[in-house]
Amino acid sequence: MSRSYRKTKIQGNTVAKSEKVDKQKANRKFRRVVKEKVNQLDNELPARREVSNVWDFAKDGKRYVAGGNTKYIRK
Repeated sequence: MSRSYRKTKIQGNTVAKSEKVDKQKANRKFRRVVKEKVNQLDNELPARREVSNVWDFAKDGKRYVAGGNTKYIRK
């Protein structure tokens, strides 16, 4: 696919390729906490953001690259 380009010029701020592992860990932790609360018959379940912190993930966010060189928008 030598001629494929990104449609939107948005990329992550760090060298981490993906946050897949971070998201898996956060969801596993969330499911474990919810399962414990359900077994204790607790009516108040936590939100996902209360259990995990997105600021600890590998990427620091995304940014838009206006114009720029074409090598940064190649897939």
